[in-house]
Amino acid sequence: MKGKEPILEIKDLCVDFEVRRGTVRVLNNLDIHLERGEALGIVGESGCGKSMTALSIMRLIPVPPGNIAQGEILLNGRNLLNLKEKEMQDIRGNEISMIFQEPMTSLNPVFTNGSQVAESIQRHQSVSRATAKKKAIEMLRLVGIPAPEQRFAQYPHELSGGMRQRVMAAMALSCEPSILIADEPTTALDVTIQAQIFDLLRDIQKKINTAIILITHDMGVIAEFATRIVVMYAGRKVEEGPVREVISNPRHPYTRGLIRCVPFLKKDPGTTREELNEIPGMVPSLSLLGQGCPFAMRCDYTTEQCQVSFPPETTVGVNHTVMCWHTEDVK
Repeated sequence: MKGKEPILEIKDLCVDFEVRRGTVRVLNNLDIHLERGEALGIVGESGCGKSMTALSIMRLIPVPPGNIAQGEILLNGRNLLNLKEKEMQDIRGNEISMIFQEPMTSLNPVFTNGSQVAESIQRHQSVSRATAKKKAIEMLRLVGIPAPEQRFAQYPHELSGGMRQRVMAAMALSCEPSILIADEPTTALDVTIQAQIFDLLRDIQKKINTAIILITHDMGVIAEFATRIVVMYAGRKVEEGPVREVISNPRHPYTRGLIRCVPFLKKDPGTTREELNEIPGMVPSLSLLGQGCPFAMRCDYTTEQCQVSFPPETTVGVNHTVMCWHTEDVK
């Protein structure tokens, strides 16, 4: 599966949460790698474990009730799970940064936009306040914020949603991290602003060679932005491969369903209308999952084998793997 030496490797990661019913496994034997400078897309419905994967990488899972039960998260060969909290604080924002879904809950409303960017720079680069301010203004300009000197002194509520997300991007990229995790970075934005944010991330990636993990539920966004894709369902990876290969030749029923859910225009005689598809059913409660494939209850190919055991990872193409008992039947 690997070409270049990966900058990040997640190996056999399992994450548990304690709830009233007992222990629930929210990530199950997860294996993902990220190469330097690449754009990796992680896609799946809400509750599939995408954001939990990001929080695990950042070591931001609340303990308790959460617990990383087993596995490794290797950054340049260094296991982040073995580090003390002080060591992780040096890595967060410096080597690995994250853009969260909603900037109004990530930016502090009582501090100016610029001071929050400058604080990150001072924390990790040990520069003077004046130097940090100068670089913060440069970063605001780099992410496309007009009149950055003026915006530096304003507060988050004085900016639009798109501008606030750009401030988050400036903060995340201010120390030129090796890895940027973007967790649904355009959820609350209109399509025009979404396109601008993704153009921004592409430009930044080229300028500082940052590897990007884009987390989303939108297969259309993945097709436009990422070069490789990981499809997750109910805390497990079910398919992985180059974006073009997976979209043109999906081999897991869930991946095929996600692709069919992307809206498209179908021309009927005398009219043009938008066709919308859906995957029947809902993501099952993680507390009720058995040993079989979690997608079995929603799948058209389900057999008794699917109900009792989870399939192994099977190679179906160049760097393309899938976890399904009926790979040959999915067309």
